[in-house]
Amino acid sequence: MKKMRLLPDLNSGKKAEAKQEPAPIYLSGNLDEDLTKIRNILGQSSDVIIHKMRIGSHGTIDAGIVYIDGLVEKALIHRDILQPLMFNMQMVEGDNKRKHSDILGFIQSSVLTAADSAPLKDIVGVTDAVLSGNTVIIIDGVNQALDINLKGWENRSLEEPKNELAIRGARLGFNETLRLNTALLRRIIRDPRLTFETLRVGQRSKTDVNIVYIKGLIDDSLIDEIKQRLNRIKTDAILDVGYIEQYIEDNPASLFPQVGSTERPDVTAARILEGRAAILVDGSPFALTVPMLFIEAFQNVDDYYARPFFASFVRWIRLSAFAVSIYLPAAYVALMSFHQELFPTPLLVTVAAAKEGIPFPVVLEALIMIVLFEILREAGLRLPRSLGQAVSIAGTLVIGQAAVSAGLVGAPMVAVLASTAIASFVAPALADLGALLRIIFVILAGFLGMFGIIILSLELISQLAALRSFGVPYLSPAVPPNIRDLKDIFIRAPLWAMKDRPESIGPHDIKRQSDGLKPGSDEANDNRSKKY
Repeated sequence: MKKMRLLPDLNSGKKAEAKQEPAPIYLSGNLDEDLTKIRNILGQSSDVIIHKMRIGSHGTIDAGIVYIDGLVEKALIHRDILQPLMFNMQMVEGDNKRKHSDILGFIQSSVLTAADSAPLKDIVGVTDAVLSGNTVIIIDGVNQALDINLKGWENRSLEEPKNELAIRGARLGFNETLRLNTALLRRIIRDPRLTFETLRVGQRSKTDVNIVYIKGLIDDSLIDEIKQRLNRIKTDAILDVGYIEQYIEDNPASLFPQVGSTERPDVTAARILEGRAAILVDGSPFALTVPMLFIEAFQNVDDYYARPFFASFVRWIRLSAFAVSIYLPAAYVALMSFHQELFPTPLLVTVAAAKEGIPFPVVLEALIMIVLFEILREAGLRLPRSLGQAVSIAGTLVIGQAAVSAGLVGAPMVAVLASTAIASFVAPALADLGALLRIIFVILAGFLGMFGIIILSLELISQLAALRSFGVPYLSPAVPPNIRDLKDIFIRAPLWAMKDRPESIGPHDIKRQSDGLKPGSDEANDNRSKKY
């Protein structure tokens, strides 16, 4: 079993100081009293609907339903609750024992047409159910309520993911509805052991968070670790998976992301099938996956839908582009400031002529252009889509040309930064990290030349080698080396050759597929070829 850095128990040694949970307030059985308590907790909000009515064949039983307008489907309330209770309910006359004891069970099993229902005993449970979008029935003389799931708010239709486009893959992405996202995963993984565990995080938002994994495939200690990290989150609200990510990562001081993120159900399903766990948050169209490996930033869903030769070539393109995006400006600054003898003479003459008359040192010139590019990129992202592209493209062309014409920057610097900008878009998962590293590398290159670049590179490599994501080495399977797992790192081996799941992830069931799946001519095909 892999060694994990467990978080400390915040309650150990502080039991005396821990706040005691308030005693639950149970339903009294008095309809007016219970509805008053619920109204006091939910306040006087106009969207909280409390509807009183009489039910039974002769209208002899007082009841009430509580729900929040906008979170339920009103047509379903009328069809599945109001109509059966007020018109179709046939009670045995004079059976007072049934009236005061098992009427709730009778309604649940024989009257209501809604299938998803459960009894509640306390006021807090009722208010939590209502705030979650459920409808609650309370009956006079019964000290229990009935929680019915009739959620029905507006949903955004399923669309193609905006940030993870695929050429041959599926065109569906997650949306903001948790149950719809779990259904998308169910459509892909039809294994009965696929498990969704629900937690509520956020003391005020009480956001539903699902841990998704395949029981028997994933290491149980990983699930325990995820639950422990989620349960220790004591904050007002969880509004997106980005909140969860910042609370559960191993090393928050590191620049590198340690929790995977995707908006594609097929990518999430593939990682779950490798023995990982996914975290879905209600209200967010993204899924987190743990543990995360560094190489994931350079893997794309199309790698597994295309032929392995081209997929391996493209993966090397991504790795090279990321290196170019963080090293090219710093290397240019170092060469121009300290190591001009490394330039070929014709190139040095051309660069020196282009830089003649520039008032700024090359390091300041590079920093100005990098910051200017980041401003244009941010403006293009935040503006409406129709304007964003025009601003980013026109701004880059106009401002770059104007800066060269005014003699503020040299044309070689514009060419270097343009190449860097294009290369940075090849690995969008590390675009934010690349922006910070570019600035740090340029500053060190301006002061120390190539020695500064080498020093920072060694520091980054050592940090990557020491970093872990939920107990799994961040650079695995390259560091520590695992020969069997290298089939999907620097190259993408054929699918029939990847027989095992990544051993570095730590799944219980290593075997992914049977042997002998390599395509080729068998004896029947050989005989057929001889015939023709």
